[in-house]
Amino acid sequence: MSTFVAIDNIEKVFHLTNGGEYIALKGIDLEIKKGEFVCLIGHSGCGKSTLLNMIAGLDLPTDGIVTLEGEQIKTPGPERMVVFQNYSLLPWLTVRQNIALAVEEVMAGMSKKEKDEIIEQHVDLVGLRHAVDKKPSELSGGMKQRVAIARALSIRPKLLLLDEPFGALDALTRGNLQAQLMRICDEYQLTSVMVTHDVDEAVLLSDRIVMLTNGPSSKIGGILEVDIPRPRQRMEVVNHPSYYSLRSEIIYFLNQQKRVKKIRAQKVATVARHGLEKVNLSIGYVPLTACAPVVVAKEKGFFLKHGLDEVSLVRETSWRGIVDGMAGGYLDAAQMPAGMPAWLTVGGHQEQLLPTVTALTMTRNGNAITLSQDFYQKGVQSAQTYREMLLGLEGEKHRLGIVHPSSMHNILLRYWLAAAGIDPDQDVELKNIPPAQMVVDLKKGTIDGYCVGEPWNLRAATEGVGFTVATDLEIWQGHPGKVLGVREDWASTYPNTHIALVKALLEACQYCSDPLNEQEIRVMLADRQYLSTDIDYIQLGDPNAHTCSLDTPMREYAHHLFFGENVNRPSRTEHLWMITQMARWGDIAFPRNWVEILERVCRVSVFSTAARELGLMDIKYGNTSINLFDGVKFNPEDPIGYLNSVGIKRNITMAEIHLELPRTIAA
Repeated sequence: MSTFVAIDNIEKVFHLTNGGEYIALKGIDLEIKKGEFVCLIGHSGCGKSTLLNMIAGLDLPTDGIVTLEGEQIKTPGPERMVVFQNYSLLPWLTVRQNIALAVEEVMAGMSKKEKDEIIEQHVDLVGLRHAVDKKPSELSGGMKQRVAIARALSIRPKLLLLDEPFGALDALTRGNLQAQLMRICDEYQLTSVMVTHDVDEAVLLSDRIVMLTNGPSSKIGGILEVDIPRPRQRMEVVNHPSYYSLRSEIIYFLNQQKRVKKIRAQKVATVARHGLEKVNLSIGYVPLTACAPVVVAKEKGFFLKHGLDEVSLVRETSWRGIVDGMAGGYLDAAQMPAGMPAWLTVGGHQEQLLPTVTALTMTRNGNAITLSQDFYQKGVQSAQTYREMLLGLEGEKHRLGIVHPSSMHNILLRYWLAAAGIDPDQDVELKNIPPAQMVVDLKKGTIDGYCVGEPWNLRAATEGVGFTVATDLEIWQGHPGKVLGVREDWASTYPNTHIALVKALLEACQYCSDPLNEQEIRVMLADRQYLSTDIDYIQLGDPNAHTCSLDTPMREYAHHLFFGENVNRPSRTEHLWMITQMARWGDIAFPRNWVEILERVCRVSVFSTAARELGLMDIKYGNTSINLFDGVKFNPEDPIGYLNSVGIKRNITMAEIHLELPRTIAA
């Protein structure tokens, strides 16, 4: 379908009375197809109405152009009709006369009979026959808005523009008008652009939802495709599998924009003390048992001990929140899935290079693969028996939950499936879900299993909705789980702070590994501000002391290694293997200059300095080898040969990744 409306690199600057400038919109590119319904959504002040006014021709861009069917929009025109929130009716004219005013102006060449027919047709179209001779003062808000819609449609515009037309209406009236608008747009194949603050309205009406970031210099932060078929009924739409995921995506975006706005308003200055360049840090984490070192460092005073006086722990519901925090610069550091630093560095996030370093592996193990309890009853005991079940399926694919493309959960689940001859992209469907949502979705039946960190596997088994078919003990014993990640420019700007942070967390890892501290840490983690879950779901010690009440093949829970031999020092071999796996499945391009990338990502020297200053140099670190359950060997000297040798994979691309030299952050 050809482009109907084209918005090409729009910028809008307003000149202020004090001589300054306010950049409302910057770099807006958008194409709208004929017959498409597009919603613009974002917080107040993000430029939604400004963009709509430029499409209408009521305002002009400072730079860039807007075209309709290839013709540049410079002035208002009858082919573009706007419906405003405030109705804009002439108070001395009746319903019929307000509609007639537009028809008389635009269709002057028609006969009186033709014009009268159009007017009466649109009176009936919006259901106002009973009020046709009433003036606006005699109408309700919903009736006034119907007059405005009828007036707009009566001149048969090519493009309908709506600026929060239902924002001031009660829920019932708004719902009725939304249904009428959908019917009219479907019947006349109208192209429509609508500004809204209402998330549910956007999902109900749209073919695409354009999300705008905060001003100044607002830009398009994301575009969602709404795959819910038409015609749509409000009560049926909520049952579509995509409805709540679309809704959650918009709410997540809006919440992140709210957080960014709050941080901008605070303008927290960097505080230096104790010979450290920065002592006020925001550290992101996701509520998992693996966040124990971060929580312990805060609660037991290890941050304070090493000079970090003002540390705030920022709880994110998903790894995507961690990514956004690092990309947006409002997190100083974060607990990350092991593959995330390399993934960010080589352009996994929106194909933008974000060099990120890690100097500490905080946990190993801790993950497991859980399948629906129904599969256990059907004899699924391994990847092979799961494959046999899949071969007998007809119709919809199984859905399996993962937490992020760069996570060991995704990497291990894909490896486990592929080793059994199951293509993780063709034979099943993998879906990104926040860790805490996994058990809920398994109960609802919207997923059939998942790979995630504890306590969510143990919880599913204990509650009888799922069973652990494999833990990481049986896939890759001792694999890296969570690491400390900071941006490379942050590490360059605050080198002493970076070492102090690693020292605090390494000491916390040591504390977590002591069995005498297990109960205290479980109580900490179960607290509402951290994991907010039943303490029985949090297990840290010997896995053989606690098993779920299921028969064979139920395994022990996936336990964590926090400290010890070959645990905490970052391994370039392991990070290289993770890079090969992410490239294997098309999440990133494999970097030809992989040696350079690994040197930039893995800061072994920072770890060694921290360990030496803590007096922990007696911990042994041998050569790391990758020992997976299928016995396939990984040669770190020939990662490309390894990639060529694996069976199931996507089309692997390779690229030279050109990273800029590390720069310091401006004060």
